[in-house]
Amino acid sequence: MTTPPPTRRATEAHPAAAAEGRERARLVRGLFSGIARRYDLVNRVASGGVDVAWRRLAVSRLGLSPGAWVLDACCGTADLSAALAAQGARVLGVDFCRPMLEGGLGKSAPEKVTLVEGDALRLPVRTGSMDAATVAFGIRNVVDPQAGVAELRRCVRPGGRVAVLEFSQPRRPLIGGLYRFYANRVLPRIGDLLSGRSGTYRYLPETIQSWHEPEEFAALMERAGLVDVSWRSLTFGVAALHLGTVPETEPKSLAC
Repeated sequence: MTTPPPTRRATEAHPAAAAEGRERARLVRGLFSGIARRYDLVNRVASGGVDVAWRRLAVSRLGLSPGAWVLDACCGTADLSAALAAQGARVLGVDFCRPMLEGGLGKSAPEKVTLVEGDALRLPVRTGSMDAATVAFGIRNVVDPQAGVAELRRCVRPGGRVAVLEFSQPRRPLIGGLYRFYANRVLPRIGDLLSGRSGTYRYLPETIQSWHEPEEFAALMERAGLVDVSWRSLTFGVAALHLGTVPETEPKSLAC
C-alpha cells in the first residue's frame, strides 16, 4: 500500500516568513499584492484602531517643522504618509508593492504626498536630502533590516531623525499569553476572512515572534550609524517606537 503524503501542519512556517534573500522579497511582494485591497480594513479591525494612535505618536515625536521633507519607506497604503502630511510635512512615500501604493492614492493631496515604487534597500533619494525618515511596520519585511536602517540614515540630513514603528511582544506573562493567543489563533482568522486570502495572515505572527527585542533593535539602529537612539514600548508592549538621529559628522566608515 502506498503511504499517503504527510498533511500540512498548522505550525509550518508561512513560505514568505521562512524564505531568505531575493526569494523572500518576491514572496513578500506577492503576499501584500494579494491583500492590498482589504489591507486598511484588516488593520483597523484587527488592531481596534490603536495603530492610528501609534502613527500619530510617531509623527509628534519627530518634532517636524512645517514644510519639512520626510521619507516614508515601506509606506504601504500611505497611512503614515497621510499622518505626516496632516501635520504639515511634505512626504515621499516609497514601497516595492504597486497595489499597496495604489491603495494609498487619495489619502492626501498630491502636492503633500508623492508615492513612488522602490526598494527599501536602494531608495530613490539623494543622500542627505530629507529632514526625517520613517518606516511603520515594514522594516520587519526587509531582507536585511540593518541595511534598511542604514539606507534611511543615508537619505536624512545630519541632525535629522529616523523613526521606526514595529511590532513587539508583551513581556508580562499574562498579557503576553493573551497576546500570543490572539496573534496566533484569532488574528489569522480575522485577516483571512476580511482579505479573502486563506493562510496569508499567518505571516504576521510568525515574523513578530522571530523579530528583535526592542533593545536588540535599538542596538541594530546604532550599528547602522544612528546616535541618541531611544525606544518606547506601546500598548503593553504590542509595539515599539524607536527614534534615532543622524550624526552631525558622519564616521568615515559609514559615509555614503
